[in-house]
Amino acid sequence: MKLLSAIVPCFNEQENIFDFYDEFMKNEAFFKSHDVDFELIFVDDGSKDETVSRVKELNEKDKRVHLVSFSRNFGKESAMYAGLNASKGDYVVIMDCDLQDPPALLPEMLKAITEEGYDSVATRRVNRKGEPPIRSFFARQFYKIINKMTKAEIVDGARDYRLMTRDFVNAILSMGEYNRFSKGIFGWVGFKNKWLEFENIERKKGETKWSFWKLFAYALDGIMAFSTAPLAMASFLGVFFCIVAFLFIIIVMVRQWTVGDPNNTVGWASMVCIILFVSGVQLFCVGIVGQYLSKTYLEVKNRPLYIVKEEL
Repeated sequence: MKLLSAIVPCFNEQENIFDFYDEFMKNEAFFKSHDVDFELIFVDDGSKDETVSRVKELNEKDKRVHLVSFSRNFGKESAMYAGLNASKGDYVVIMDCDLQDPPALLPEMLKAITEEGYDSVATRRVNRKGEPPIRSFFARQFYKIINKMTKAEIVDGARDYRLMTRDFVNAILSMGEYNRFSKGIFGWVGFKNKWLEFENIERKKGETKWSFWKLFAYALDGIMAFSTAPLAMASFLGVFFCIVAFLFIIIVMVRQWTVGDPNNTVGWASMVCIILFVSGVQLFCVGIVGQYLSKTYLEVKNRPLYIVKEEL
């Protein structure tokens, strides 16, 4: 029989553990009919609630349920990578525990790989029902911007919910970078991919762990992980303002020769504004360089992506 590994990152998801398990088990008959066994790998990302104890309860009654528990919160990217490392399946799927990734899609996803020859089946939301409008607006703008900056396929509305072959998973694991942006990594490795669309589903219980600013920081990480366009923009701004400064020098010299200003006081306010503006642009460009330098610093330290405290 083939083995399907389901990776479920969890952070304070005690309310959803049992519900997720029940929904996932509705596919058991389909798996058996297609000679597929499965394992459920819950990756606890340093939860402070009863997430770990509830996974252990499931493990006691079903040994196909496994647990990888971190020593602290390392982030969802690390949790997904840890799950991929722990998986043994011929097929591997990443799913959220809050049931925003419907397990009911698994049969269709598995058929696309086994019968249609795809290496990966990814999912995307066709709408953002239930999200705050401003958050949805910035999310759409992010996808527009990053797709202009990078050659990796990053689809608007893409979820981390994805079923992959072992070859696809091995390709992802070969990218052991510290600053991870999985949506970009999935697109960068290539392979034959199919997209499934579904209506947005709000989380069943609990509250999202992603605030607007966390998503904003994550978006910046994604841009810097797969594009050097911000560095090129900083260089362009530098050249542009050098040209502007040179033109202003010529204008001031011509004005002094033709009109004159014995007190040299005309235009001081506008000059101060220009200096402040240009200084702001310089600091902005230095900040871009600093962000790339900080990412390099974290990479060369070669710290582990996560530390496992407990494993079942």
